Amino acid sequence: MMELQLPDAADFQTVAEVFKQLGDATRLRIFWVLCHAETCVSELAAATGVSGAAVSHHLRLLRSSALVSVRREGKEVFYRASDARQSALLHEIMEQVMEISCPQEASRAACDENLPQSEPSDRSALMHRIHDELVQDLSCRVTIEEISRRYGLNPTTLKADFKAVYGMSLAAHIKEHRMEKAAELLRASSMSVAQIAERVGYESQSKFTAAFKSYYGATPMEYRK
Repeated sequence: MMELQLPDAADFQTVAEVFKQLGDATRLRIFWVLCHAETCVSELAAATGVSGAAVSHHLRLLRSSALVSVRREGKEVFYRASDARQSALLHEIMEQVMEISCPQEASRAACDENLPQSEPSDRSALMHRIHDELVQDLSCRVTIEEISRRYGLNPTTLKADFKAVYGMSLAAHIKEHRMEKAAELLRASSMSVAQIAERVGYESQSKFTAAFKSYYGATPMEYRK
């Protein structure tokens, strides 16, 4: 046998610790999500269908192998895949074995169903995409949490990025669109106030009237006159 110079035993132990993480499917699902988005325990629990306690357990193991890093923002704690080489290698192995495409790679081909990369220019493009989706159908109300899950972002990041692009909160901006659309319908259509309220996402005519008056200083009927 040819003479080989073995690496240190500690190096093999490091590799063994990394590959130990391959033994649990839920842990791999959590790690895969964190390779594409920074998120928190509650969102990981919702995405994987396991308890928050179970998610926290898997995160501790992943952190002990230097595969996951943590960031604190006030009382909130966010996780993502670490920048360590072993983290990137495990990510690549998973996707090669499962024969799936990395959402970050696929996004370069503009595939709408995949997650975008996290560079500032891409984040800005994503905010425009989310904006266009929301204003396309103002009758549909979608929560921050639902949008966050759909696009693989945590709510705090989504709100901060949207405000950075549009200069106001997501909720305030969409409300502005709702009020402007309502005013347009009041001027140009014969729809009733109740119909217009429903068209711009208000189930209650009274709540719509209050919101419209707060925005325009007049009730919908006064505005129409």
